Amino acid sequence: MATIALVDDDENILTSVSMALESEGHKVNTFEDGATALDYITATPPDLVVSDIKMPTMDGMELLRRLRQNSALPLIFLTSKDEEIDEVLGLTMGADDYVKKPFSQRLLLERVKAVLRRAQASDTPTPEEEKKILRRGNLTLDPMRHSCKWKDMPVVLTVTEFLILEALAQRPGFVKSRDQLMDAAYDDQVYVDDRTIDSHIKRVRKKFRVVDKEFDSIETLYGVGYKYKED
Repeated sequence: MATIALVDDDENILTSVSMALESEGHKVNTFEDGATALDYITATPPDLVVSDIKMPTMDGMELLRRLRQNSALPLIFLTSKDEEIDEVLGLTMGADDYVKKPFSQRLLLERVKAVLRRAQASDTPTPEEEKKILRRGNLTLDPMRHSCKWKDMPVVLTVTEFLILEALAQRPGFVKSRDQLMDAAYDDQVYVDDRTIDSHIKRVRKKFRVVDKEFDSIETLYGVGYKYKED
């Protein structure tokens, strides 16, 4: 069970999401704006913040910026925005993941579990956890810690991006269709089109090329899908 601060100016979102989180055993404190939430979070830090971006008084980006001045508290954004710049900016500032509206509650709950698991994992994996670490040439993926490294350098991925890359890297050389990647990364109640997967792949490549300009391990097979090429 975790204590979660839920921040959104939509009363329906506050009600439905808090009920879903509480059904999983979490304690939820709700707030309608970032300024009120910040006061609470500073005085009584929760285990996780789930926040909308566009809100009155103080938006989600400003809330995140202030939190990151002295805290590594995990934060997931809920957003109806679709501009890539918002996601890039938020991740650069230290957001842990994004869930775009509209979303299924089950999808959000899975993302919450993944981010909490990463935050609560110790730095040193147990022998059982070590077996689950995926190593493919220069790539290391640790599902328990949601950790991705390329040539021992960290690459910060959202949960969705991590799941897509993990699905590709599990079987190097084998082609994964867009439908298969959707199944790996999304709840079956959520519809996403081909362009959504393509956008995720584009962002994953961009993040890897920040640490290695020559990164080309994700290959596109036009009209078919994608595959991971092991070095």
